[in-house]
Amino acid sequence: MFFRLLRLVLILALVVVSAAPPFEAMAQVIDQGSTALIAEQQKAIQDLSAKTDDLEKKMQQDGEEDAGLVDIRLQLEEMSRAALTSALAFRSRLSDINARIEVLGAPPAEGQPPEPEIVASERGALAAEKAEINAIIASAQNLSIRISGLIDKIGAMRSALFRNVLTKHYELSDALSPQVFSDAQNEYTGLYRAVSSWLTFAIKFKFQAVLAATLMALVLAAVLFVGGRRLFGRIFEADPSVEDPSYLSRLSVAFWSTLLPTLAVGVFLASTVFFFNYYNVLRGDIGVFLNALAAVIAVVFCVNRLTNAALEPRLPNWRLIPVETGPARWLVRLTTAMAVVIGFNNFLSVVNDNMGSPLSLTIARSFVATIIVGVILILMALLRPFKAPDGSWRPWPAWLRYTAIVLGLFTIAAALFGYIGLGFFVSRQVVVTGTILITAYIGFLSAREIGEEGGFASTSIGRWLSANSSYEDAALDQLGLVVSIAINIMIVLVFLPLILLMWGFQPGDIQAWAYKLATGITIGSVTISVTGILTGIVVFIIGYFLTRWFQGWLDGSVMARGKVDTGVRNSIRLAVGYAGVALAALVGVSAAGIDLSNLALVAGALSLGIGFGLQNVVSNFVSGLILLAERPFKVGDWIVAGQVSGTVKKISVRATEIETFQRQSVILPNSDLINGPVGNWTHRNKLGRIEIPVGVAYGSDARRAHEILLDIARSHPLVLKNPEPFVLFAALADSSLNFEIRVFLADVANGVIVQNDIRFAILDAFRREGIEIPFPQRDIHVKAAAPLAKWPIDDDKIEAEFAERELVRTKAAETPKGRRKGRRPDPG
Repeated sequence: MFFRLLRLVLILALVVVSAAPPFEAMAQVIDQGSTALIAEQQKAIQDLSAKTDDLEKKMQQDGEEDAGLVDIRLQLEEMSRAALTSALAFRSRLSDINARIEVLGAPPAEGQPPEPEIVASERGALAAEKAEINAIIASAQNLSIRISGLIDKIGAMRSALFRNVLTKHYELSDALSPQVFSDAQNEYTGLYRAVSSWLTFAIKFKFQAVLAATLMALVLAAVLFVGGRRLFGRIFEADPSVEDPSYLSRLSVAFWSTLLPTLAVGVFLASTVFFFNYYNVLRGDIGVFLNALAAVIAVVFCVNRLTNAALEPRLPNWRLIPVETGPARWLVRLTTAMAVVIGFNNFLSVVNDNMGSPLSLTIARSFVATIIVGVILILMALLRPFKAPDGSWRPWPAWLRYTAIVLGLFTIAAALFGYIGLGFFVSRQVVVTGTILITAYIGFLSAREIGEEGGFASTSIGRWLSANSSYEDAALDQLGLVVSIAINIMIVLVFLPLILLMWGFQPGDIQAWAYKLATGITIGSVTISVTGILTGIVVFIIGYFLTRWFQGWLDGSVMARGKVDTGVRNSIRLAVGYAGVALAALVGVSAAGIDLSNLALVAGALSLGIGFGLQNVVSNFVSGLILLAERPFKVGDWIVAGQVSGTVKKISVRATEIETFQRQSVILPNSDLINGPVGNWTHRNKLGRIEIPVGVAYGSDARRAHEILLDIARSHPLVLKNPEPFVLFAALADSSLNFEIRVFLADVANGVIVQNDIRFAILDAFRREGIEIPFPQRDIHVKAAAPLAKWPIDDDKIEAEFAERELVRTKAAETPKGRRKGRRPDPG
């Protein structure tokens, strides 16, 4: 035994010695990989620091341009994420180092023997590497803090710029001087020369490219507009033949007749600019002018379409606002004029910025545009668009009229007092933001009407689906709800960014917010990610449908072919369904990025609530699991639970559904079925015994009756021969000789049919044999009262004497004759 043990120790020593070089080689490889990673991340941090220095200098240079500051902020946010990535790159290596240090243990204390040299050198190398990694992580954290400070500084600079634009005061004396006219003439001459020179160049050298770009843009716009008209023509075209269109139809026509044509025009303009740039047709200044002109055309067209769709000067029955035809035309003209003024002013501002126009010309242009918009607002407020029954014209409602007048006077006053930037900002928001809000509001109203019960079925698409598909009204209502939600989401995604852009935000702001919303918003220690939540929902839906598919395949293809009992199939199907849904929920929660460990406190609170308030629910749930596992009864069984008798229809984890023979569905909690007695007629098989009691009159031949009953039981086709039918002479009762027929059936559910047939057969046989079936009879003999002296000395006599004495005492206590008794009070 000793030599065997020694040989085993020697073998292990050889194995350890032979394995030492590979471990050392592996450690060298790991150390080389860590060194390369440290060098790589050091260089990345240095590059990020250098870029941060450059962007900080650029902030000071471009501090007066809002779009430039937004671009710098986006670059800084990207660099902050890169610094965080560099810090996280060492997470795995730090975990390995800490684990190795923990394995090495604490260094020997003073006075203790020193540790081996190889352990000491490894501990020193690990400590040095960890210190180097911590230094890089600290540099990344410091850089991230610095970048966050710069981002906050950019936010403060942009706020100051916005306030400066709105609150800056201008001297109108310079803007209204005669020099402004000569400056405007010089600018017009310069613009004309620039455009004419570009046109000459484009026609001579880029004519084919210009023609191709224009044709391609026209084709795209035509495809969108014509295709949309073919597909959705009934949606955004008002039908003059309809005398009384529904409110939903008017809303839909107003919304889609504004949105789809505007999209077509926008696609044409955007594709024109894109193809001109693609074919190198545009030069720098002309490209800026063309972009500004395209934006003006799109805004004016949208405003004109919206006012025409809402007011419909040609079709009064399709108007959303019940104004008269004359005022409706004036409202369309005035609204379009405001849009033209605002758009033309924006275009001229772009021209002024690119051509270096004097400040006086910019002030004069904005002053004139603000005054014109204010006057138009006041004129619109003073219109009388409604006609009373007596033929008199009525103005707008007071709140709307006074709001428009106040806005018009405010813009005019702001311009006259020198706050042109504020006045023009308000006038632009009235036109552009008002148009966007009105269009979005019409869209929300349309979505709400479509989502109402029966709303989608009344639309043209709903009527087409109802006529050409198998959708019922309930399905169309559900589809209408989905369409309503989709329209609301589309409106928010389209119009919210437009409103933000109109209020001074830049596309970079929207991009940054969208990125934060998609990647996660941190609130305390909780991070909410829209992308994660949507991913989790999609994963759960996929898992749910996979579970349902697997349930159907397992039940229909596997268990059905294997001739598995129906109850077993139901139990397995339910267990697989619950397990699959639970697994899909867990995977979905994990895919959503939710840390389940953060729910420990919530789980503790829930467990406390379960202990007090949800104990019945948990009891039923556990009882349901026990029923599915033990299967004391299954779907299709005939059970008796207390006062309930019927067929099991469904077993769930909370309750069991039982259908009685009167077709009443009874929902029994599972805990009642576990804790109480339950009779199951078809637990293992459907074999069962039924009893039929029969009474025979005294004086009849009991043996003959026994033979007749036994022959009837044996002759029924549903009665089993084995076990053999049996007739019991049960009792010699008061009025009859009681027999009991006991027969066994292959299916106890046929007991009622068998009992019915046997009873009819008994009546026929007894009638033929002259055997009487008795019924209870009672003879009542009324005897005359005997004298008291003849009563026997027993309890009845004592009771009679007591009653006689009480009667005498009662008569003696009655009121004397001739006196009236006092009347009892009337209880009513």
